[in-house]
Amino acid sequence: MRFAIKTNPQNTTWPDLLAVWRRADEIETIESAWVFDHFYPISSDPTGPCLEGWTVLSALAHDTRRLRVGTMVNGMPYRHPAVTANMAAALDIISGGRFELGLGAGWSKEEADAYGISLGATVGERMDMFDEAVEAIVGLLTNEETTFDGVHVTLTNARNEPKGPQLPHPPIVIGGGGEKRTLRTVARWADHWNSTPLDPETWRHKRSVLDEHCAGLDRDPAEISSSMLFRFDPEDVNGLARQIAVYEGLGIDLAVFNLPTPHRVEHVEMVGDLAASMA
Repeated sequence: MRFAIKTNPQNTTWPDLLAVWRRADEIETIESAWVFDHFYPISSDPTGPCLEGWTVLSALAHDTRRLRVGTMVNGMPYRHPAVTANMAAALDIISGGRFELGLGAGWSKEEADAYGISLGATVGERMDMFDEAVEAIVGLLTNEETTFDGVHVTLTNARNEPKGPQLPHPPIVIGGGGEKRTLRTVARWADHWNSTPLDPETWRHKRSVLDEHCAGLDRDPAEISSSMLFRFDPEDVNGLARQIAVYEGLGIDLAVFNLPTPHRVEHVEMVGDLAASMA
């Protein structure tokens, strides 16, 4: 199993966030670091401070050298897919090929309503929008020109230059667990599937659904790595280690520790020690 941290840029300060990432960059047992893509804090006071994810990630990528970096995951409705593809290519270049492109259908109605962003009239429409957008983004990150004539996305001889160093494109990370639509999109496009915390039985079931979708698309499921979020509790590191061992046995490839705020360097050092103890 590999290990990562996630530092949601909410209820924090830029100096604290940067200090944690710089320290993580020095700890070899931490493979990657992630932020989220929200405009309001989640699971806390929505009126609190929240730094914009792509901007923060660009700065953090520039100020680190080793960590793989990404957003877990970007809300697709927040930006036109062509804009997302251009930003992704630029970030891949800025990071020296360490960028991973997280994509999700979006879910926060509160911030979407506040900003006048449409999540789709129905969940089905939202997933239709997501499917088209993922295909358009992959095209723009891969091809010299992309033409796409969808219901929600239209591209006409669209270019996206320069592209980043990773070929054919940065790894695509898709978050979510919807069995009919999201996991089918994962099977079609993703290199990495990320899930929110799930109990072992539920995770095993959803992974089997993903494998079935892969079989229907004639894709080897081994091509898709898996990760799951874990809440990092500095008061119960031993309990977390026992929990991680269970999921490692299920085949999860990457454990992503969601660090609490305020962000503290000591917490990332504890993650590094935990990862080293389980190596």
